[in-house]
Amino acid sequence: MDIIVAPPAAPGADRYPGGVAKSSRPVPTAPRGAVVGRDVELARLHGAVAELAVGRGGAVLVEGEPGIGKSELLRAAAAAADVAGCQVFWGAGDPLGTAFPLRSLVDAFAVRESAPEPWRAEVARALRRSAVAAAELLLALVDEVCAARPALLVVDDLQWADEATVGVWHRLAGTVEQRSLLVAGGMRPVPRRDDLKALRRAVDPGRMLGLGPLPAAAVTALVTALAGGAPGERLRALAAGAAGNPLYVTELVAALDRGGALARGASGAEVAGAGAPASLGEAIADRLDFLPGPAREVVEAAALLGEEFSAAGLAAIMHRPVASLLPALADARAAGVLVDVRQALGFRHPLIRAALYDGLPATVRAAWHVEAARALDAAGAPVEAVARQLQAAGPGQAIGDEWLLDWLVDASPVLLNTTAGVAVELLEAATQPGRPRDARQVILSSWLAEGLVQLGRAEDARRLVERALPEADDPDLFVALHRTLSRCHRISLRSDAGLPELDRALATPGLSNGHRARLRIQAGRCHQVRGDIEAAERAARQALAEVGADGDLWVTRSALNDLANLKYERGDALGALKLLDQGDVLVDADAESADLRLETQLIRGTLLRALDRTEEAEAVLRQAQRLADRTGNRLRLARALSSLVRLLYDTGRWDDALAEAGIVEEIWFPWDRDQVEGAAALVALHRGDGATARRHLAAAEPHAERLDDLVAVNVAGYLLMARAQHREQSGALDDALAILRIDAADVQEMEAWLADAVRLAVLKGDVATARQLTGRAEALPSQDVVPHRHGVVLHCQGLLDGDPAALEHAADRYEQAGRPLPRAQALEAAAVLLAGSGEPAAARRHGNAALRAYTALGATWDITRLRGALRARGARLGARAAERTAATGWNALTPTEAKVVGQLAQGRSNPQIAAELTLSRRTVETHVSHILRKLGLTSRVDIIVAVADRDRPGLLRR
Repeated sequence: MDIIVAPPAAPGADRYPGGVAKSSRPVPTAPRGAVVGRDVELARLHGAVAELAVGRGGAVLVEGEPGIGKSELLRAAAAAADVAGCQVFWGAGDPLGTAFPLRSLVDAFAVRESAPEPWRAEVARALRRSAVAAAELLLALVDEVCAARPALLVVDDLQWADEATVGVWHRLAGTVEQRSLLVAGGMRPVPRRDDLKALRRAVDPGRMLGLGPLPAAAVTALVTALAGGAPGERLRALAAGAAGNPLYVTELVAALDRGGALARGASGAEVAGAGAPASLGEAIADRLDFLPGPAREVVEAAALLGEEFSAAGLAAIMHRPVASLLPALADARAAGVLVDVRQALGFRHPLIRAALYDGLPATVRAAWHVEAARALDAAGAPVEAVARQLQAAGPGQAIGDEWLLDWLVDASPVLLNTTAGVAVELLEAATQPGRPRDARQVILSSWLAEGLVQLGRAEDARRLVERALPEADDPDLFVALHRTLSRCHRISLRSDAGLPELDRALATPGLSNGHRARLRIQAGRCHQVRGDIEAAERAARQALAEVGADGDLWVTRSALNDLANLKYERGDALGALKLLDQGDVLVDADAESADLRLETQLIRGTLLRALDRTEEAEAVLRQAQRLADRTGNRLRLARALSSLVRLLYDTGRWDDALAEAGIVEEIWFPWDRDQVEGAAALVALHRGDGATARRHLAAAEPHAERLDDLVAVNVAGYLLMARAQHREQSGALDDALAILRIDAADVQEMEAWLADAVRLAVLKGDVATARQLTGRAEALPSQDVVPHRHGVVLHCQGLLDGDPAALEHAADRYEQAGRPLPRAQALEAAAVLLAGSGEPAAARRHGNAALRAYTALGATWDITRLRGALRARGARLGARAAERTAATGWNALTPTEAKVVGQLAQGRSNPQIAAELTLSRRTVETHVSHILRKLGLTSRVDIIVAVADRDRPGLLRR
């Protein structure tokens, strides 16, 4: 792999030892000598680099005002890392790039679609589809890079970095112990963005380097170095006005030198005459004043393009051949305004670019940005480069321009995939009421509505679609608008309002069968959200009938998926799976089908889980998780993760469930959040960790009111169970039973809590409710082919009738299904009944079996309940020591963690481990963090050493 790195400290060096090329991002030429007076900070940076060289990662933040020396300190770290044989990558934020995802990291790794290295081109292509997908690829790339050799990644000017870049930096900083990576950043104290505040919290306090003004002695030493002699009284007085800022001092001395106002002699250096600059701005302006007119014009135009720019881009916005710019560019380089970088040019310091940019009147800047956007588009520049100029101009500046409307029609799909916020900003300005309307305006309204839905503004999207629909003459556009409108209603749980609109749309003349079928799919999904299963099924079957001749594969696959979902709603998971299988050949490779394939996989995983085919279910869900991760489909990724968490919870792999639950927070969708927070809360409640349980319940609280809607129970069952468990542990049995006593007949998740509800009813002496709930269990379909459902029936019957034999049989069925918690609960109930009927030996046998199951799960609350119930009936269980499980050390590792240790011992990177164990890369990160904490280690290097030193290597074969 050709690793791209930053230039070393020595200016002009083209390559690092070993033939490693420079970064395409310019490393700022910070003021010479700016590290004077920074001995403490340098020592900490050198210490971090020394640890990196032996494989221990870390995170460092350097913070301070402009010109205080942040970049020079980071350059010193880069030089030290280079000398130590580490790879170095350098990127920086750009004030024109804050809305464009991953800009700084794309620059750091020289990511281009035209790059010869496949990994660079793949990241660039992914970025056009989704920032989430590109971020995941970049993170995987970092893992591979660090596996080859320790690496330093610097992102300077984080205050201008986009949110995606800051998010990646944060994730890397939180997992540096897992890779040989030193992630470093430089930023100003303001603006105080929330994501930048989070970065400060992610860094060890000892590695948070706040740079204040240089002390007087250090300023004097810096002036001496710059001026070539000890400063005289006037020079010291001027330098004292720099407030300890090394950039000011450097520019001040340079301005004096250029103007001939610096006299040097045997006694030192002194100001000679008047004309010394009085401010930093004047010092920078003095440097710019020395530029010839043509060079000044060129750098002013370059300031529009940001900190870094290409000669071709500059030529495009100036409407001149590149060759004609070369003399002016040479003058700007000679004056120290611009510096050369590989395949690009950049400003020597951000403040120089800012002085040029701010010196232009605002109206002139805006107009020039619009003109630059048009020129870049004409030159074939990427959509993002054009959008950066338009955003900098202000979205309203070019609204009357016909070119802008045409450009937005073509560019909106790409912008919505990568930079939805920028797309919405531009589209909102272009579609404001009162603007002249034509076909383009309707198309742009459709794109804008999609963008608003992505940003969570469903009500705004709904109003926009309702305004645009009367103008939509094209059938494809008409159907697309209705699809968006239907999604808005479903998101807002207002499907009743969407159905009349879809009925009117279906009556519109001139629609093809395929168009009507797509509308019927939306109608069926509205019916399903309302809980009207029959109407939803009719709509799906009508859609299938209408495309019989047209052969619309999307409609056919969607209708079969919906019919499968409806069978599952009725409890017939086996029939749903058979129906789903009918459509397997109906998926092609277009973009629309990519989402449909993911939807189909997720339904299949859910059905396999419901049928107790857990290994197949996990394989399908993990495949969907990786595909959604790779393509950046956040909705499907959230669904895959929530389904996987529930599967792992059901099958007793609670630590693995928590590992998955720990990463869903980045991509929350409310319904999936309810499920995952509920499952995580259940684990905490069973393990007696009330504080953690309350934290998970509180996180879901903003959505908890939806639990009053019976339809929402289908997608929030685990949160419902957690709320009931929490109330039971608080002693509020009435509340707990009320939560679980659901009257809907078609709630697909109800089987998961029926036995708990019957147990509570029996405990309260409410026989009528217990009998009613047992009847609900007895009505569950597919009991003959789904072991856990048969177990639920037997469990409820055993509790209602006080029948230990039925409970024993229930435990056997649960064991066959691979569901340890309900098995232990059935055994516990049998043990309590046997103890109460005077059969202590049988009670102990079942009680000890339940105890072992609870112990394996870490379910301390259940153990306490079990012991208390048996003790009250005169029965006692095995020694308490059997309950203890290790919290630290090798014996504390879960089976999955032990497998990960085995992979780490072989030197595998996180992506390699993920591929080998069919996990997501982020799940592997979570497991490695848990492993390090349990073993008391600080890096994956320590894991390798610890494994080599172990006396019992058999652990790795667990």
